[in-house]
Amino acid sequence: MTRHSGDTGRRHFLALVGGSLLLSACSSSGPVALYGLSAAADPGAPGRRSSAQVLVTRPRALKALDTEYIAVAEPGPIYSYFPNVAWADSLPSVVQSKIVETLQNTNRLRGVGMPGDGLLIDYQLQTELRAFELRVGGSSRALVEIAAKLVNDRNGRTVASRVFRVESSAGTTDPDRAVAALNRSADQVFSQIAEWTLQSI
Repeated sequence: MTRHSGDTGRRHFLALVGGSLLLSACSSSGPVALYGLSAAADPGAPGRRSSAQVLVTRPRALKALDTEYIAVAEPGPIYSYFPNVAWADSLPSVVQSKIVETLQNTNRLRGVGMPGDGLLIDYQLQTELRAFELRVGGSSRALVEIAAKLVNDRNGRTVASRVFRVESSAGTTDPDRAVAALNRSADQVFSQIAEWTLQSI
């Protein structure tokens, strides 16, 4: 198991919840379950349509989150990972895809996509994953925090910036319930990012 600490950077094993759950980033057989994230089907109230086309860039993230493994964070923060389960792709790629899907579901933009999609770009939506993890130490909480910046692609100026943070109770370290709680937090953050983007362009 790999643990990442901003203070020590040491690698060692962690027994969590009285040793009943071993968190690991290393599995010789690979993950037995892959998890995705949902995109809000109805993100926000209806509003005016925009002729703008928005490019969603790949989120920046610390190495501890730039991985397909599902993170668990102790106070510090010290990062460990659930064994035998993973995101369907690297976390930044999964988040990028779901932000695009959430914006598309608003039906209020002329175009939304990723690099290579052939957009005539008006704005870039740039993001940074600051937290996307199950927080333990006390109650178990699913924390998602994303910093977003909307940039005018024509002149490079920042139009707006904001930090979005949602925390949901998980109540357990069971992977299924932890991922469900992360989905709830992420769904709210994606909806807030979509509505903020539409209001800012």
